[in-house]
Amino acid sequence: MLRKHLSLILILVFAISFAQTEYKTENNISYYPENISEKDAYINSQCKLNFYYPTNVKNFSTVIWFHGGGLTGGSNELPKELLNENIAVVSVEYRLAPKVKAPAYIEDAAAATAWVFENIEKYGGNKNLIFQSGHSAGGYLGMMITLDKKYLQKYKIDANDIAGLIPFSGQAITHFQIRKEKGIAELQPTIDEYAPLFHVRKDAPPIVLITGDRNLELFGRYEENAYLARMLELVKHPSVKLLEEDGFDHVSMAKPGFPLLLKEIRELSKKIKTQKNIK
Repeated sequence: MLRKHLSLILILVFAISFAQTEYKTENNISYYPENISEKDAYINSQCKLNFYYPTNVKNFSTVIWFHGGGLTGGSNELPKELLNENIAVVSVEYRLAPKVKAPAYIEDAAAATAWVFENIEKYGGNKNLIFQSGHSAGGYLGMMITLDKKYLQKYKIDANDIAGLIPFSGQAITHFQIRKEKGIAELQPTIDEYAPLFHVRKDAPPIVLITGDRNLELFGRYEENAYLARMLELVKHPSVKLLEEDGFDHVSMAKPGFPLLLKEIRELSKKIKTQKNIK
């Protein structure tokens, strides 16, 4: 009986603690420094992020979320499925085609990520627990700046310090918008410097590739991710997963993707905290 009461008390204490987590949202934060944004009206108006974070939790994990939209559209919203989960969420707006061409939007993703690395500890977060995610074009951006280290090197950040890359239906070959900019047909597969596949490496951070049903996905998006996963395995990458959501297409796969994202963030965060003795 005593054991039962103690268990109930522990459950109640945990529930109260979880319920008392407080959050704050700061919107339209410019992630480029003033000396850059003041010289470019489009950067000044477009390159903003929204930042949602717990105010009474220390060493929290942070997920950087890049919206989809084919690199030509999309809206910068904090995914509601990621709120109230004891983590911080950074949603990023970036420049869009046809106003800009590659690699402008990839550079924006890197600049936003650099802002998080440079500022997250001021808010109580831990820069060892920063994750990259996003849907479709957003997933592609996260994949590019994680696998091609040059984009973050500009800010003296090692891409290997990213805690985990967990994209939703990201393009593993060269993005179709970039192929369009080069005059390449939409269904002409290309792997060049703008393809995450081109930058496969053994020492990349943990990677979890989430896609919709292979028979319902956009063109060959599942197969692209499957090939990326296979190549990572062949170069002996130690932590790669491929998760396929049966019955969900390219758009609808996002909703069931969020619980998977949260699960992976929690598992990887726990592992990193143990390795680095983070309390």
